[in-house]
Amino acid sequence: MKNSIFVKIFGGYILIVIIILAITLPLSFRAVRHNHIDTLTANLKNLCFTLNLKISPLLENNQIEELDTLIKKLGEQINTRLTIINPEGVVFADSEKIPTLMENHKNRIEIIQAINDGLGTSLRYSASVKEEMLYVAMPIVIDGKVIGVIRASLFLEVINNLLNNLKKNIIKIAAIIVVILLIGAFLFSRSFSKPINELGIASRKVAKGDFSTKVFLNSKNEIRELADSFNYMTDQINTLFTQLSLQKEELNSIISSIKEGLCVIDKEGVISISNESFRKIVQNNSVKGKLYKEVLDKTRFDKLIKEVRNEKKNIVDEIEMYNRTFLCSAASCSNKEDIVITLHDISKIKNLERTKKDFVSNVSHELRTPLTAIKGFVETLQDTNNIDENQHYLNIINRHTDRVIRIVNDLLLLSKLEGTTDSLECEKVNLNDLIENIVKIFEHRLNEKNLALKFNTDDNLPIINADPFKLEQVFINLIDNAIKYTEKGEVVVTLNHNRQMVIIEIQDTGICIPQEHLSRIFERFYVVDSSRSRKLGGTGLGLSIVKHIILLHNGKIEVKNIPGAGTNFIVTLPVNLSKNG
Repeated sequence: MKNSIFVKIFGGYILIVIIILAITLPLSFRAVRHNHIDTLTANLKNLCFTLNLKISPLLENNQIEELDTLIKKLGEQINTRLTIINPEGVVFADSEKIPTLMENHKNRIEIIQAINDGLGTSLRYSASVKEEMLYVAMPIVIDGKVIGVIRASLFLEVINNLLNNLKKNIIKIAAIIVVILLIGAFLFSRSFSKPINELGIASRKVAKGDFSTKVFLNSKNEIRELADSFNYMTDQINTLFTQLSLQKEELNSIISSIKEGLCVIDKEGVISISNESFRKIVQNNSVKGKLYKEVLDKTRFDKLIKEVRNEKKNIVDEIEMYNRTFLCSAASCSNKEDIVITLHDISKIKNLERTKKDFVSNVSHELRTPLTAIKGFVETLQDTNNIDENQHYLNIINRHTDRVIRIVNDLLLLSKLEGTTDSLECEKVNLNDLIENIVKIFEHRLNEKNLALKFNTDDNLPIINADPFKLEQVFINLIDNAIKYTEKGEVVVTLNHNRQMVIIEIQDTGICIPQEHLSRIFERFYVVDSSRSRKLGGTGLGLSIVKHIILLHNGKIEVKNIPGAGTNFIVTLPVNLSKNG
């Protein structure tokens, strides 16, 4: 059974009362006894002093018998034992006993004190009357000489009876006081513990969700302030809880309305939140509380979750499930170890891309044959027709036919590159040798435009595993663009490496690409300046082909404008190609 605050306070009061009584009553009884004995001693002293006047003449005249008779009469009248002793301790008279039968009192302590100090007191057992008695003795002095000692004594039985009656009265009074104190302690403890119990009951109701609970007290003290604070707290909690409920409903409504599949996976891999779209995707209506591996048994999905959890970063990847393709976004919550997964069905988009690729590939194949035939006939007409005006038009037809053929060839190449890494034929490649050979191809054009080409390389550059033919296409395209769009200055090719990556930079001093175009230059057919591109013979597919080749090698390509100094293309390639080993 728990110790309530009422029991503690009331029990504390009882303990204090018991301790006070245990200390004060014995001390009080002892003080009263000493005080009463002191009072009786003073009374006996006054009695001896008074009787001294009557006794001294008889003792001086040696009237012993008259003295004994007087002492017995006085002792009976005042109910006090009186004894007259000479300085040698011989008893001359006694109110209780026959003097001649009494022993010598010379060695009695009160007699010695009386003779020596003028007053003697003693509280001791009397051998003659067989009882404890209080003795007070005073000397009888005549002309400065002690001729005897008068001693008065009382039985302590009388004193003890008086003290016992006094004790009973004190105990009665103490009992009444204790009862009053305990009643007061009970009422105080009750008044103190009752509001606290009410607060405790109200707190338990609040803990169970009853935020309308209130505590009203009539007292005006700190507990009343505590109750008012409690009521204010419940009002605030009720308001906050209502707001949270509304926010939760709003959040649930938003999550439910999202068309993409959404789920939250906790640190144990258990799905804690999911929306209707997600449950439709996984074809399971009871996914909450289940491990994600039970619902999404996909190796790539499992790898994605582990990668997000380990690296604490957001990852977007394509995953094929249930004969559909999803764009999966996995994000780690910053304040928790949960992972938020969204699945966007891009099956239609992927199908459209495949249809587009097939269309482009088929059209390109279909166009190649008639274009080749047209070019052949144009060249024949050029060789057989000597009319200058006709030659002009034939040259235009031939030039545009070449441009269309280049576009068709680039589209076919791009369609092939957008396939798989199986299109790569990898071997050990020395980039120094590869780029040195490529640079030689452009020596004539560099001389024509009066441009310098600098080639900076790292002597410790590692040998990489790659497709040399396709890399050759990449660097021919990038160096060709750098020369094509640079009118003066130089082109700088720099090779270095960092850990397991090789970094190739191709920097020119030509025109800068406007900032708004940087993010789109790798899109197919996207050109910054259409008129300039057509003039220079560009198809708008070169950089798109470059990017696809770099991606096939697990690399990346970036482009940066250098204010006042041209453009810098940065290609990063891994030393070992993991996709096709």
